[in-house]
Amino acid sequence: MKYIALALALIAVPAWSQVRVEQPWIRATPPGAKVAAGYMIIRNQSAQPERLVGGTSQAAAKVETHVHVKDGDIVRMREVKGYDIPAQGVFELKPGGAHLMLVDLKKPLKEGEKVSVVLRFEKSGEVKVDFEVRPLAAPASGHKH
Repeated sequence: MKYIALALALIAVPAWSQVRVEQPWIRATPPGAKVAAGYMIIRNQSAQPERLVGGTSQAAAKVETHVHVKDGDIVRMREVKGYDIPAQGVFELKPGGAHLMLVDLKKPLKEGEKVSVVLRFEKSGEVKVDFEVRPLAAPASGHKH
């Protein structure tokens, strides 16, 4: 009986170790801002495709998945139902493209702080990530020099 319980426990464990999040960051926000965008690189080390479907954070009322869409000469943000991460592949959230949107911030985000976000994946379950708050004028590449 003990071995059956152990086997069932192992089956129920999400494959969280198959998803790696690298370089998570958010730009600092000016006073009064109610939204902030989060960026990162997601590596799926599994042989199966994965999907990021959302998240939560104590720093905001909601965490949404967004993309930029060009509508003629205007670029608009649009909420999407998630992001597909290919098997053995990479998906990058970056300025001007796909990004997390933290909506209804509880307070301004200041450079040097960390913002915890729990990402929710279809297969891997929940993955906690600490986003580094970078300067408001952080380079679009997301890399510090």
